[in-house]
Amino acid sequence: MDRSAGVLNALTVDVEEYFQVLAMAPYVPRAHWEASPSRLAWALERVLGLCAEAGVQGTFFTLGWVAERHPDLVRRIVAEGHEVASHGYGHQRVGDMTPRAFRRDVHYARVLLEDIVGEAVIGYRAPAFSLGRHTPWAVSILAETGHRYSSSVYPVRHDHYGDPDAPRWPYRSGEEQPLLEVPLTTLRLFGRNWPVAGGGYFRLLPYAASRAALGRVNATEGKPAVFYIHPWELDPGQPRIPGVGGRTRFRHYLNLHRTENRLRRLLCEFRWGRMDQVFARELARIPGPPGRAAVAAARAA
Repeated sequence: MDRSAGVLNALTVDVEEYFQVLAMAPYVPRAHWEASPSRLAWALERVLGLCAEAGVQGTFFTLGWVAERHPDLVRRIVAEGHEVASHGYGHQRVGDMTPRAFRRDVHYARVLLEDIVGEAVIGYRAPAFSLGRHTPWAVSILAETGHRYSSSVYPVRHDHYGDPDAPRWPYRSGEEQPLLEVPLTTLRLFGRNWPVAGGGYFRLLPYAASRAALGRVNATEGKPAVFYIHPWELDPGQPRIPGVGGRTRFRHYLNLHRTENRLRRLLCEFRWGRMDQVFARELARIPGPPGRAAVAAARAA
């Protein structure tokens, strides 16, 4: 695919440790996080290296817990031209928190990230895509705490997340305190939405499937895709957590050794940018101070 033509897609990275995956929660309790060996610096270096190699910038949804312990990594992300957005602080599903606890989580994470990067943090992604119709109160809290967009809804049916009835394309969520929701990308086939936004599916399915699906979204529907990856997905050397059930073990560990080369191909075969760049026009309709890249992109449009 010719990168010089076509739709600009959004590359997103969920910055978290391998042991913070919610499916691992029964095996690595939160109280054990501090004692678990960190692999983030090595894995994030692989992602940043591929981006630099391909001349690509993206959005890094960074966990506050991680930023608090690795501020140098967050500064490195910004120094290389990427957008830093929030993944919340403690990597809890939105529905598992009270509104008060959620407000505290997202406010603290945003303030922490802004203190490190020295600029406004306007984006948010809920752990496990857990923002949706069951948590309508969360939208206004995000807007009130200074966020202007979210990428937290996956319009698919899945045993851990998803809302198959949600819109497939960006939409304004909330009225008094509006927020731009940018769903993860799906392909509409045979009367249902199919997940094509990366993550586990990018590892589990052949690379050709992801390439064809994203190409169809760009060429046939003329829409930008939102793709996501975790640094730990490029780390086949991460410690194996004992006692993990068969389904979780399959989903988490399969094809880790292939992800880096697949991502290298993907970055070269499509055009990629930051969330605040790709969706600058939509963000311009949402009240509040825009991010730096959004202003530049809106002026150039």
